[in-house]
Amino acid sequence: MSIPPLAALRAFEAVARHLSFTRAADELGMTQAAVSYQIRMLEEKLGAPLFLRKTREIALTETGALFARPTIDAFDMLRETFSEPSADSVSTLSISTVPTFAGAWLSPRLGKFQMNNPNLAVRLETNDNLIDFGREDISVAIRAGSGEWPGLTAHHLMNVEYTPMLSPELAKKHDLRQPSDLLKLPLLDASDPNWMVWMREAGVDFWEKRPKPGLTLSTDLHEARAALAGYGVALLTPRFFRYELATGSLIQPFKQVSENGRSYWLVYPTGRRNRPAIRKFRAFLLDEISCDPG
Repeated sequence: MSIPPLAALRAFEAVARHLSFTRAADELGMTQAAVSYQIRMLEEKLGAPLFLRKTREIALTETGALFARPTIDAFDMLRETFSEPSADSVSTLSISTVPTFAGAWLSPRLGKFQMNNPNLAVRLETNDNLIDFGREDISVAIRAGSGEWPGLTAHHLMNVEYTPMLSPELAKKHDLRQPSDLLKLPLLDASDPNWMVWMREAGVDFWEKRPKPGLTLSTDLHEARAALAGYGVALLTPRFFRYELATGSLIQPFKQVSENGRSYWLVYPTGRRNRPAIRKFRAFLLDEISCDPG
């Protein structure tokens, strides 16, 4: 099959990215009817529908989803190639990551990055949702996982590690000589499967001594706050709470540190890999990681 007309591909890329004929038409400076015509031409050439047209929204069909990601990446690369050389002299780097990574590790370092790049505005957003780079105004994301996301370039930052921590006041009330003694205390977010992994590796038969229902919080930062207040034992990443451990406001009663096979990754669409702002942030992050002993 020959390559479809560029006008049709351009219309398809915009509609697939916005999932809206109206927004695609506005971006392209075309009428909505003209965009629809280009999509129909492409669908006829491919012999399959690309979008499911609903009352107030559209969605990609299976065929549409198959072609959308590489088409969006290709146009992203073209936009990057033909952009003005000075286009990055004043721009914004928008970063999305999970709250714990942002608050416990990234935020204290972002000021240094921005000072080293005074012409680059930096915006940090935190949420637990996966980013759709084609529809959201996000430059890069930092996420936990296996590092395999189709269409995205991923750079390994650090492994996800965790160990129990609690306040010294709570620890004084209990004789914590061995890991199984933790079962006498309230475990924060006790349903977290990582507790099972840590207990098993520490030699504790966790499931025969299942803890009572307790407090469940949405992020490690909230769990750390609850642990600081003496409400229970939190399963936390030592790298993220060095200050609390160093000052003694939290203690790590046992040396055992476990992993769950997941890591933190810097991710972005492959077509953006040469953007100056992303190159600078990538280099900065990897340098900070190399200087961080873990």
